[in-house]
Amino acid sequence: MTTATTRAFRTPPTGSGAKSAGSSPPTARPSLPSLTGLRWMAALLVFGLHVNNFGYFGGIAGRYVSWGFGAGATGVSFFFVLSGFVLTWSARPGDRALAFWRRRIARVYPVHLVTLAVALLMAYTLARQPRPEPKQAVANVLLLHSWWRPWWQTLNPVSWSLACEAFFYAAFPLLYLLLRRLGARGSAALGVLCVAAVLVLARADAHHWWRYALYSFPAARLPEFVLGAVTARLVLLGRWRGPGLEASLALAVTGYFFVPQVAPGYSATMCTLAGFVMLIPAAAVADLNGLPSLWRRRRLVRLGELSFAFYMIHLLVLRATTQLLGTKPHYGPWAGLAVTTVLFAVSLALSWVLYEAVECPARRLLLRRRASTRAAERAAPRGEASGPARESPAGRTTG
Repeated sequence: MTTATTRAFRTPPTGSGAKSAGSSPPTARPSLPSLTGLRWMAALLVFGLHVNNFGYFGGIAGRYVSWGFGAGATGVSFFFVLSGFVLTWSARPGDRALAFWRRRIARVYPVHLVTLAVALLMAYTLARQPRPEPKQAVANVLLLHSWWRPWWQTLNPVSWSLACEAFFYAAFPLLYLLLRRLGARGSAALGVLCVAAVLVLARADAHHWWRYALYSFPAARLPEFVLGAVTARLVLLGRWRGPGLEASLALAVTGYFFVPQVAPGYSATMCTLAGFVMLIPAAAVADLNGLPSLWRRRRLVRLGELSFAFYMIHLLVLRATTQLLGTKPHYGPWAGLAVTTVLFAVSLALSWVLYEAVECPARRLLLRRRASTRAAERAAPRGEASGPARESPAGRTTG
């Protein structure tokens, strides 16, 4: 995700379909800082969920924490929708699938490997930590563990969502090609089909029509990603007609607090999906049109940049502290708040280290060779650059 932009942009004019959008100049699209700020809020929901699950608060304080963060798992659903939106927004016609996959690997894999190594170290050095079998560890390294329910939370449990994202990345080049050919009406129809799929899958999961729960199954989470891609496509075509930022946020919050009324697991997705699908493009349109947005404030954007590293490290921090605090200590409100504040600060500090020392340098290193090749091709006289290695400037993404 890119950083904040200082210019105000208008949404693209209404086009006649995919052809008009596809023929736009191959320039980088404006950044959407509000989406980066919203990423932090989603990560914070997941952190709150795990604070609740680890039982740091007891009594009435624990009930308030459960009320506020018991539905925090829906933050992962927000990430899935946001991922589809951002990748579609930053995609360019003519981009090669291999170039796209290379960028995604450079974006997520270094932090995944480092946190995986930390989880392995904890498993073999700390007491009461589950030790994975070799095949479980291999599946985790390859981001395949979410396809088999008994393995979905091995080592660093939050990495199950990365396995889903890896599947989305594999499917994205084909999805983007489809969206460009469908146009506005076809894309909207695809979105409706995805909503219907979520409703059917939620009912199936609640009634146990399959042996394993669908919550962590990558194929079951694909409709959320596709919905994000559809809304981005409609914004690009100037055909998005959703509510504004305030109304969308109200819808998302209402859906969030409705989650306890449905069966736990995948069913929560249908409560928050409409709000998230409205909120993300509303925030994007606010950035494009220079409308007020809380989410593009500099500190929130900075925290949003750290959100992936924070998401990947925080649960390991909470797990490590069980050696000192035990399981579900149920402290009073002030002691629970103090412990949570310390754990949050440690997680945030470690996420900053991961971002500055692992995520950014590794991404630059992995993409440096490709960037050097493109620079050499631009400097070469016409006709001297090798065809197969060439990548159009339109193929660069900012996601």
